[in-house]
Amino acid sequence: MKPLFVALALALATAPVVAAEVENHAPHPFTIRDLVMMDRVGDPQLSPDGRYALYTVRSTDYAANKGVTSIYVLDLQQTGSKPVKIVEKGSSPRWAEDGSVYYLAAKDGVSQLWHWGSNKPASGLLGKTAATSSQITHAPIDVNGFRLSPDGKQALLTFDVFTDCADLACTKERLDGREADKSTGTVYNKLFVRHWDTWADGRRAQLYITDLSGGDEHPRLLSRGIDGDVPSKPFGGDDEFAFSPDGRTVYFDARIAGKTEPWSTNFDVFSVPADGSAAPRNLTVANLAWDASPVPSPDGKTLYYLAMKEPGSEADRFGIMALDLDSGQKREVAPSWDRSAGALKISDDGKTLYATADDNGQHPLFAIYVASGKVDTLVTSGAVGGYALGKSRLLVERDDLKRPADLYVTDLRGKGLKQVTHYNEQRLKNAQTGDAEFFTFKGWNNETVQGYVVKPVGYKSGKKYPVAFIIHGGPQGAMNNGWSYRWNPQTYAGQGFAVVTINFHGSTGYGQAFTDSISGDWGGKPLDDLKAGWKAALGKYSFLDGDRACALGASYGGYMVYWIAGVWNEPWKCLVDHDGVFDARAMYYDTEELWFEEKENGGTQYDHPQNYEKFNPVNHVKDWRVPMLVVHSAKDFRIPDTQGLGAFTALQRRGIPSQLLHFPDENHWVLKPQNSVQWHETVNAWLKQWTAKDADKKAGK
Repeated sequence: MKPLFVALALALATAPVVAAEVENHAPHPFTIRDLVMMDRVGDPQLSPDGRYALYTVRSTDYAANKGVTSIYVLDLQQTGSKPVKIVEKGSSPRWAEDGSVYYLAAKDGVSQLWHWGSNKPASGLLGKTAATSSQITHAPIDVNGFRLSPDGKQALLTFDVFTDCADLACTKERLDGREADKSTGTVYNKLFVRHWDTWADGRRAQLYITDLSGGDEHPRLLSRGIDGDVPSKPFGGDDEFAFSPDGRTVYFDARIAGKTEPWSTNFDVFSVPADGSAAPRNLTVANLAWDASPVPSPDGKTLYYLAMKEPGSEADRFGIMALDLDSGQKREVAPSWDRSAGALKISDDGKTLYATADDNGQHPLFAIYVASGKVDTLVTSGAVGGYALGKSRLLVERDDLKRPADLYVTDLRGKGLKQVTHYNEQRLKNAQTGDAEFFTFKGWNNETVQGYVVKPVGYKSGKKYPVAFIIHGGPQGAMNNGWSYRWNPQTYAGQGFAVVTINFHGSTGYGQAFTDSISGDWGGKPLDDLKAGWKAALGKYSFLDGDRACALGASYGGYMVYWIAGVWNEPWKCLVDHDGVFDARAMYYDTEELWFEEKENGGTQYDHPQNYEKFNPVNHVKDWRVPMLVVHSAKDFRIPDTQGLGAFTALQRRGIPSQLLHFPDENHWVLKPQNSVQWHETVNAWLKQWTAKDADKKAGK
């Protein structure tokens, strides 16, 4: 049966929403206004026969201050074919086995499951018969996610519900009742009270199953008795639940922690009959650390999943585990591969697993061979985001430091990589970017550390340029060869700055021991690496003007900015701190995910106060001297804005030139287009003010 595809659906293939006032069509250095207007390609899916690519594109409605996500199909077989928009506003598109498409879209403000296809599937719909969209679910509350059964007759659905409710209507009625209630107070008896950017309202994400034949108004609960979220919050997705190949069993992961949830990372993998005839069964009860992302083998005999070994850690290495479902025996597939795997996919023959992972400044796609544990790198340079696995090819979403994401195809060995979409091509022709280069040096303990530089746009040999020294967050993260919509070095290169960044001890992609080395030593080894990396960059790249440099960082990078403000402020003309930790003691009691604080500081603050004070920036305010811009947001519950307000108070009381940029409507990230523009323009103005050649004179120094 041929996939359902309408080459002539031109009525839907309208241009992305743009705001002309923020577009510059003449050649120019890259700016934040270029960045926010980029089309963002994502969520690639291959049709069952491998011919068609299904994916999303998020365009920007600048006037409305939001993104608009649409769904496209591209014929990979037809040379020169153009993408066709099949859904104007929708997300999470997935192929059914008959070549039709299911997706999520709002109806009257409520997210529902929809089907795109034809009532004449045998026709193939290759431009002859128009496909239509039909609503599948009619739930009173949002469908948050879904996964289709192998035979296409059922779907797993996720909803946020009150777990003591008998049906979805009960949750809707209770929410409506709360909205009508004139009192506004909420009584809590356990944490989380708030998480990431949302206050708890008593609901849990739960897993249901529904028939797709129509008329199933009452999805059946599968995660019965699970006092946890399926998928996990705040960032869990459909890789956290799956059908067995015969559709009779469902696997999912969840953390059941009761009142210990904020200091527990004990996720487990569960199985449950798809008909809901029995309660979920814990398959990984022996491991008290994180188990996640179940993937059954094609023959249904083995369940693969990811597992950490250290309880309480969110940055331990995710190893790949194989569980024999008959015997219950477990083994690690590639124990010598010292990388932390992302969500898994499996080949049709069950012999090869696929995963992405950070690796020496790149984020490649890997093939892991089940029998031997051997690992091959398939797509080497740049950063692989989403990818889809077919019988003979891979569809890959890839970006790098000079290009946002586009789709590529390659064979299953990673050979013949070919770009098949070209979004933002004209924008990139007009917006000039800077060239990047990685370098290594000897950091803490004489160990090799990696960083990179980005040359300013319009770079000329022999000329010196001011520097933006960017410190990454996490701290278990890395500044890789990838495109970013938050901390993109090209926005600084376009303003005439060179960029330097260092993947200090604690960064990912250099082995688990390297990543683990930061815990308990936030202001030690990483600072040594930053100092050595700055010295090495100045020695290697003569175009860096060390007398006109500012340091910038967010989250852990923001912590480090506050830390160096007191202990290493000599090189810097200015500092920029976004959502950083200013007072480590207060941070322990203000944040939500306590497992992170307790892992990084060796226990609770009340049991180990000395650990929290060892590298506490607030204790060095008396040594602050460098002008600082502080940025923080009111909906940041990971590092609450009292941290930024405290730092700004310290700066003002000390008489140090300073500014505070505060967003009442953003979380740990600044996401709204116009807020992103304001953020960058404020930061750029601050950098230019203090790196101008006469800045010292203007400051009265």
